[in-house]
Amino acid sequence: SASGASVVAIDNKIEQAMDLVKSHLMYAVREEVEVLKEQIKELVERNSLLERENALLKSLSNNDQLSQLST
Repeated sequence: SASGASVVAIDNKIEQAMDLVKSHLMYAVREEVEVLKEQIKELVERNSLLERENALLKSLSNNDQLSQLST
């Protein structure tokens, strides 16, 4: 019947629209993941640098100075 074909056509259009939304969302998520990966890489590098700096400063300080930091 004509109404049955109309329902199928509407269903197909809805499915196509949902597929389009899904592909746009996946693209946006992939872009955001790449940005976050880069930020994580930079933060890991910065953290490593600060840990080395902290170890050096500890090695150059005496016990009195270190005890003042913990209080």
